[in-house]
Amino acid sequence: MSAMDSALRVWFGLTAVAFALVAWDLFARTPEMKVMKWGWLLVILYTGPVGGAVYWLACREPSPGTHESFVAPLWKQSVGSTIHCLAGDATGVIAAAILTSRLHLSMGADAAVEYAVGFGFGLFVFQALFMKAMLRVNYGEAVRRTALAEWLSMNCVMAGMVPVMVILMTRDMRAMEPASLRFWAVMSLATLVGAGTAYPVNRWLVEKGLKHGMGTEKVLGKAGSKIPVHREIPAMVSPPSMPAMRAHEKVGAGQMVAVTIATVAALASGVVVAGAFGDLAMRSGAAMLGILLFRALA
Repeated sequence: MSAMDSALRVWFGLTAVAFALVAWDLFARTPEMKVMKWGWLLVILYTGPVGGAVYWLACREPSPGTHESFVAPLWKQSVGSTIHCLAGDATGVIAAAILTSRLHLSMGADAAVEYAVGFGFGLFVFQALFMKAMLRVNYGEAVRRTALAEWLSMNCVMAGMVPVMVILMTRDMRAMEPASLRFWAVMSLATLVGAGTAYPVNRWLVEKGLKHGMGTEKVLGKAGSKIPVHREIPAMVSPPSMPAMRAHEKVGAGQMVAVTIATVAALASGVVVAGAFGDLAMRSGAAMLGILLFRALA
């Protein structure tokens, strides 16, 4: 066993510990919304102890009755929005990567399929399906209302994930095989980078009231629908201090166009970097042949 494989075993062992600790905390003591609980757990599966540390700093209730005030700062609300986005998008991307590994597509085609599946899963499940109760609309209207914000966020997630996946997988063919620890290590690193590239646009979306951040069932209700804030938030926290609760700010057409262009440019830059330092034309079938030759010669 190589030193790299040994290190990866340690990493995934720490991931299991982080997942167990956060799962216990979420369901035993921290009153986060149910959709966010599952979102955190999915993301920690992909990001390991790093995700666990972010949860501890941004979401974990420090003492009973303080969650609303603890998650009120804009940066924590923005982390919550990013986690919600990443849970859906990264899950779709990873599922698509497992599927496309059997289809022997080029890395460029893989990335396109992963983008489409990630966006679809993020929009139709984690956004529209889980948000329709909060928005108090039917499913179709929820899709319409969340599609733009999800697309902007997805562009930035993939701006980080695509170059990591393409560069590392084409330089280590074993990382193309879902049965390999290296595949999951690449997906873990790609998700971490995707979270970093998605955070700025999620912060903007939360600040403008176009996406929600973190909240508790006590404030948002079990389905995420708002209930009278002044009765539930501790006296030390005034409603305007919670970005997720604020009324939508008016976003001008020019500003929306500028942000849209910025996210598309970020995605395009990620693809350019992937092509410059990786091989968008490589196919997983060629990678499998390389693995077999490597094993035969080892």
